[in-house]
Amino acid sequence: MGKNICVLEDEPGIIEIIEILLLEEGYKVESYSKVHDFFSRKGSSPDLFILDVMLPDGNGLEVCQLLKSDEATKNIPILMMSAHADLPQMTRACTAEEYVTKPFDIHVLLRKIARQLNP
Repeated sequence: MGKNICVLEDEPGIIEIIEILLLEEGYKVESYSKVHDFFSRKGSSPDLFILDVMLPDGNGLEVCQLLKSDEATKNIPILMMSAHADLPQMTRACTAEEYVTKPFDIHVLLRKIARQLNP
């Protein structure tokens, strides 16, 4: 398996699509649908985080801020996804490396992921 990508997304259909795409590209994928479960993960050392903004038990922008302020995760790239937030709002709220609006083009998503994992 390739690099490890950790996904925080609450829509089962989107999780399924992302997992299929990433596994086909040779990545290892961990998926979480709740902020609580995401922060409870053990032994995980992701190479990239993909975070949705609107979640049932929290906000992906806040998760992004926490990850970027933590010494252990501050240098791990983050890709933010949202169907509701606009790009200027997301960039003000979080210093993620990449941003994608939903619905997303799978080729654009894969290019953004590859750009972060293979600089």
